[in-house]
Amino acid sequence: MRWIGSGLRPGGTRRIDRRRLLVGAGAIGTLAALGWAGVSAVTGDRDRPLALVYRGPAACSGCAEAVAALLRAAPSGFRTEYCGPDEERPLSRSTLTEAVVYAQPGGGNINPAWRRLRDHADEIRDFVQGGGHYLGFCLGAYLAAGRPGFGLIDGKVNRYISTDGASVDSVDDTVVPVRWRGGSRHMFFQDGPTIELRPGVPGVVLATYDTGAPAAVVTTFGAGRVGLVGPHPEADRSWYAEAELTNPDGIRFDLGHDLIGSTVDGTDLPVR
Repeated sequence: MRWIGSGLRPGGTRRIDRRRLLVGAGAIGTLAALGWAGVSAVTGDRDRPLALVYRGPAACSGCAEAVAALLRAAPSGFRTEYCGPDEERPLSRSTLTEAVVYAQPGGGNINPAWRRLRDHADEIRDFVQGGGHYLGFCLGAYLAAGRPGFGLIDGKVNRYISTDGASVDSVDDTVVPVRWRGGSRHMFFQDGPTIELRPGVPGVVLATYDTGAPAAVVTTFGAGRVGLVGPHPEADRSWYAEAELTNPDGIRFDLGHDLIGSTVDGTDLPVR
């Protein structure tokens, strides 16, 4: 079986369940450090822009929560709500009209994920085309392409581990070096994609892998924007602890906040 995305692998179910517990504990600590008030929709602060985060069977356990925590802590100050088949908010056209951002977290294999989400493809495409913003993390980046996918980018995605010269050749959790805006950084990684835009398409490459292949990009779709990343800038301390990994740069969220800001920023993107 072809395993792509984040967190799912043969025999990995117990590990994913454990991540849900660890991410929950990590999120509580993060919110406490931020002072909780004003960073969540629970506060009732409806003046903050709404970011919808998919949570359901097309995402791995704990991944939606990590993306939501990243969005809440971003300088833009989003309030977040989950949408999905078992959430109070369904993933629907009417729900999306209330949001500024729709975020698709990491998950498992693209084919079963697509089967669960394909009925919503037109809704998501219309949302972005009409001026909304799509954030795709790992599997969410794979799903931004077409055949299968939402068809939100003029380009293609491929597995990094299958590219020539890749420093990683397995689907195990690991840490990879990237160049983010020209600076050397390390990021949590599990079988994420490269994202290649067709020449002449508006967009910016925020980060590249050690092979030079794009690891994070922002592009346009209609009146909206699409921000995609192969590694996991949302990974908190619990992800590293669970995988027994260390990030030599420390656990920081500035790269994820840069992705978010670059996606929701209204400035024109250059033509590549």
